[in-house]
Amino acid sequence: MSNLMAIILAAGKGTRMKSALPKVLHQVGGKPMVQQVLDAAVFAGADKNVVVIGFGAQSVADALAGQVEFVVQTEQLGTGHAVMQAKCELTDFDGTVMVLCGDTPLLTGELLAKLYAEHSQAQAAATVLTAVMPDPAGYGRVIRNSAGQVEKIVEQKDASPSELSVCEINTGIYCFAARELLAALDGLTCNNAQEEYYLTDVIAILNKQGQKVGAVQAADYRETLGINSRLQLAEAESIIRRRKLDNLMENGVTIMDPGSTFIDTQVEIGADTIIYPFTWIEGQSKIGANCLIGPNTRVTNTTVGDETTIHFSYTHDCIVGNHVILGPYVHLRPDTWLKDGVKVGNFVEVKNSIVGEKSKLPHLSYIGDTDMGAGVNIGSGTITVNYDGKHKHRTTIEDDAFIGCNTNLVAPVTVGSGSYVAAGSTITKNVPPGSLGVARARQNNIEGWVEKQRRKD
Repeated sequence: MSNLMAIILAAGKGTRMKSALPKVLHQVGGKPMVQQVLDAAVFAGADKNVVVIGFGAQSVADALAGQVEFVVQTEQLGTGHAVMQAKCELTDFDGTVMVLCGDTPLLTGELLAKLYAEHSQAQAAATVLTAVMPDPAGYGRVIRNSAGQVEKIVEQKDASPSELSVCEINTGIYCFAARELLAALDGLTCNNAQEEYYLTDVIAILNKQGQKVGAVQAADYRETLGINSRLQLAEAESIIRRRKLDNLMENGVTIMDPGSTFIDTQVEIGADTIIYPFTWIEGQSKIGANCLIGPNTRVTNTTVGDETTIHFSYTHDCIVGNHVILGPYVHLRPDTWLKDGVKVGNFVEVKNSIVGEKSKLPHLSYIGDTDMGAGVNIGSGTITVNYDGKHKHRTTIEDDAFIGCNTNLVAPVTVGSGSYVAAGSTITKNVPPGSLGVARARQNNIEGWVEKQRRKD
C-alpha cells in the first residue's frame, strides 16, 4: 500500500469542445482522456481513486465503473469547490492526496511517480507540479519568493502585469498532505474575478501558516497540457500516438511510416513484427513476434499469434493463430478463431466461427456460425446459409473435407470428415464421412435450340 489517494476532477462540460459528450470522455490514444489520467495515477501508486463528476455524470460513471469511487459536484464553482465534494473521503485518510485534472491525458505515470516521491521525501504540506510554457496564456502563474520557494499561484484573470510575464505555470496537479488539505479547504472563499473557489488558494493558506510548499517542474511541458478544444485534442492525439510508436520501435518493432500508422496506447506487439503504412491497431489487440501487418489494415481487439501476415484487411474481436496468412480484402467479425496455419484470401468474410489448423478459404466466400475442422478446403463462392429469417444455425465441416466452388451449405448441416461436396451444390442434408455430396439439377443440352430461336424472330 502506497498510502496515496488520487482525486481526479472530471465534472466540467468543456463548452469549447462543442459536444454533447463530457469533455473527459473524448478519446486520446484509444481511451477516454480521464482513463489515461487514471492509469497514470495507478502507475504512480494510487491505491484509492476518487473521481469528481458533474456534467454527464452517469456517462463518466459508466466509463469508469468498478475502478474508482465517485462524488458529485452539482454546481461547478471552481477547483477548490470540486475537491470539497470529496471531504468525506478525506476525513479518515492520513496519507497523501494527489489532485489531478481529468482533461490532461498526456500525463505519464513516471512523472506522477516523481511528483509523489519528491513530495514524500520533502515532507511537504503541498507540492505543485509546474511547467514552463512557451505561451502561458490562460494558465495560472507560479509566483516564487526570492528563495525560489512557491509563494502563491495567481489565476490569469487576477494576475498583475508583472505576474503575467511569468512563464512558469501551474498545471493544476498537486500533492497534498491530507490533513493539511482538509483544514485549508475550510478557509477557501470566492472573492475573486470568477467568484469561484480556487484550489490554488490552498497554497497561499498553507504559506501563511508557515507550512512547507514545494514544486516539481515537468521536464516536458507537453505532458501537462490540458484539452479544451478539438484542436488541442488533435494535438494531444498526435503526441500520445507518436509516444506509443517510439516505445514500440525502441522495443524491436519496425514501423515503416510512423506518420501513417495509428496504434492505441494499450496495444502489445512482439519484436521483429513489421507494421506497414496506413495501419490501425486498436483496443486490446495483441500482436505476436515476426508478423507482417498492413498496409491498409485495421486490427481491433484482436489477438494475433507469431509469424502471421495480415494485409488489406479488417479484423475485430477475434483470435488469429500462428503462421496465418490473411488477405487481401478479408473481414474477420467477432468471435472468430483462426487456428494455426490457416489461409484466408481475397474477399472472404468469417463470423462467429472456428477454422481448424491449416484449413484454406482462398476467395469469395462467407463463413458464418461454423465449426470447421483441420485441413479443410473451401472452394470459391462457398456460402454457409446460417439465417432462416428468425434464427441463426450452425454449420459443421469436419477434418479434411473438400467443399467445391459455388456451394451453399444450408444450416444446420454437417459435412463429415474426408467428404467432398460437388461444385454448385446446395446442401441441405448431412454428408456422411468419406462421401460425395451432390445437390444440383442434371444438365440437359438441347441441340439446335439457338437456331430455332433465331427462326422465330
